[in-house]
Amino acid sequence: MKKIIFISDLHLEERQPDITALFFQLLAQAIQEAEALYILGDFFEVWIGDDDLTAFNQSIIAALKKATDQGLPIYVMHGNRDFLIGKKFLQMTGCKLLPDETVITLYGVPTLLMHGDTLCTDDIAYLKFRKRARNWLFQKLFLFKSLAKRQAIATRYRKASQAHIAAVPDHIMDVTQAEVERVIRKHGVQHLIHGHTHREAVHVFQMDQKSVTRTVLGAWHGGGSALVCHENGTNELTHLTTA
Repeated sequence: MKKIIFISDLHLEERQPDITALFFQLLAQAIQEAEALYILGDFFEVWIGDDDLTAFNQSIIAALKKATDQGLPIYVMHGNRDFLIGKKFLQMTGCKLLPDETVITLYGVPTLLMHGDTLCTDDIAYLKFRKRARNWLFQKLFLFKSLAKRQAIATRYRKASQAHIAAVPDHIMDVTQAEVERVIRKHGVQHLIHGHTHREAVHVFQMDQKSVTRTVLGAWHGGGSALVCHENGTNELTHLTTA
């Protein structure tokens, strides 16, 4: 049976080899069984530029390239940790970059794909930072800096982010229903798939006299998580565990 796999929030980094191994396991499975793999943001814990070719980053690039060379379409979307993934990365891996708010037809169902951070409209401080960080001039000036300086800046931002998360009430970090409904209406879809919040769940609700679904992809903290969608219309959240 044909299937398509969706993942997000892997936060791959060298100090989490078990998570990387789980991704390689999923990738090998996807090559054999899936029609496509979608990575909806925060694939890396941090990505400071396509020239950051550490041995770890090169191992991920090589695995992706092997998969795309074997015919697996892989689509990536920027997250809040890896929005500097650029053209060189795409060339090296064979992946295709999707804009946030991408609509696909998922086995007959109009489906909206997002990272999910823009759905958290109550998190005003983060959205202000996001607007600044996605500015082309901000990014160009950042990428002019040395790798060492970029790494130091990224480390400071991560610490600031951790402090922000610790200080803000949980509900501020989650999506707002009004924004969820707005984007669903905007794109005329029946299914919204996103990550970012790390609150894996399937929400089914009524909107405009229709049933719609919002699937939240899980974060890869201590194990892997994926949404597997089958051509017969069944969808399942599955988990991978370390040995």
